[in-house]
Formats: sequence, structure tokens, C-alpha cells
Amino acid sequence: MKRPARPITARYLQNAATFYLERYPSTAEGLRRILQRRVRKAELAEAPVMQNVQQAIDAIVARFVAAGVIDDKAFAQTKARALHRRGVSARLTRHKLRLAGVDANTLDRAMASLDEELHTDPRQREWKAATALARRRRLGPFRPAKDRAQARPRDLAAMARAGFDYELAKKVIDAPNAESLDEG
Repeated sequence: MKRPARPITARYLQNAATFYLERYPSTAEGLRRILQRRVRKAELAEAPVMQNVQQAIDAIVARFVAAGVIDDKAFAQTKARALHRRGVSARLTRHKLRLAGVDANTLDRAMASLDEELHTDPRQREWKAATALARRRRLGPFRPAKDRAQARPRDLAAMARAGFDYELAKKVIDAPNAESLDEG
């Protein structure tokens, strides 16, 4: 026998938001989506849903933002930095942050802050990210020399999936050795 769905109340939403934020960093929009998803699931299960549920969600999100628990700017900067270290292109980083609910202005500031932190321009940042991806995934010059020619198309495809343009991917994958990548 299936357990009946819990009714959606302001207290339930507050507890769900707290539970979620204890485990995952989030943006205001991300938390809003999580709570709305809970409401939709409850509606599908025909559980009682409070009146003005959208206003309750907005109030809960506003409380977390006011308390400093949710900080879109810090979230965007931290996420951009982490993605860059993993070797994710600026294009894919922007896409992932937009999906997380970061607005365009905050996103631009986070990318600019990343350049300031790294003391580079966007092209140099992109080069470093591409090199980091190649190193982490053992692509191109990080692959054994005997396998490079055969794996070149696959390596270029991996770089493309990570959001790097063809010219940059080609330079990284066709580099003669790993040391030449550090020169940029």
C-alpha cells in the first residue's frame, strides 16, 4: 500500500528548502524550481496544496536570500572557478550557470572576476581550460604517442563537447608534447 502524499503547507516548504540547502549550494531561482517541483509532485499525487503557494515559495526564497544563505553572486563565482579548473569552456560554463538560474548580469561579473583572479584575458583563460581538460582526460599530447593518431578524431570530439572551438581544440590536441601546452 502506497503512503498518502503529504500536504503542501508553508512549514513543509520551509523544511524542504532548509533540507535542500543543507546539502546543495543553490541560486534563488534554483531553490524556487525545487520547491515548485515539490508542489507539482504533490498535485499529481492529489495531495492538498495550500492557497497562494507561489507567494509562499517567493517569501521562503526571499528569507533565505536576506539571511545570506543564498548568494547568487558567490554561487556563480564558485561554480565558474570549479568548472574552469575541470577544463570546461567559457561557453559551456555560461550555459551551465544559466541553467542553474544565474541572471546574465551576475554571470558576466562572475566571468570577469574569474579573469581577474587568474590574471588573464578570456582567450588565455580558454587556453588554460582546454589544457586542463586535455590533461584530465589524457587527450592529445597527454596520450601515449603510439595512440595519438588513431585517437585524434575522438579527442577533437571530446574538446568540442566541452564547448571549445575547433581551432583551439586542434592546437591543443596537435601539440607536440605536454610541455608545449604550458607555453600557451
